[in-house]
Amino acid sequence: MSKERVILLRVLLGAYVYLLMKIILFKGGGIDIAFLRQQFEMSLYDPMHVAMRMKQGNLIPFHEIRRTLDDMTDKGLLNLVGNISIFLPFGVLTGFLNSQKRLTVLTVVALSFALSSALEISQAVFSIGQFDVDDIILNTYGGLVGCILYGLFTSILGLFTYRAAKQLTPPGQNC
Repeated sequence: MSKERVILLRVLLGAYVYLLMKIILFKGGGIDIAFLRQQFEMSLYDPMHVAMRMKQGNLIPFHEIRRTLDDMTDKGLLNLVGNISIFLPFGVLTGFLNSQKRLTVLTVVALSFALSSALEISQAVFSIGQFDVDDIILNTYGGLVGCILYGLFTSILGLFTYRAAKQLTPPGQNC
């Protein structure tokens, strides 16, 4: 992979993570550094505040997912699909960035889990959202699906490249 392509992919990944933060932490609004500093100082001053916010969130795996599937409301389904979809690009971009290192699916799952966990914990620390373990599960699944899509894309692309090369090869010569 060329140096320019690696730089482009890293810039895309950085822009994606920035957008992810804006969407998950700030609900699409502006990033107010002074507010974040104030919230962080409050969390340092009173760590029990963070613990309380964590307890107010969903700490039971699959609780909200099950409730959403039972109720089947538009808002619930949008949340379910949105939490998966928002991490698809992470799986795809991570795959492209590590294409020559043969990135394992387990590594993508671990990276997706780590990023999602950091964002969810940040919501509790900065008091800017609700911690939900199901969001971590769905985000991680989205990263996994993105990685699988990357693998399918490269496999299909490789198949077409192989066929095109075979058609261009003169008779009697192998690719």
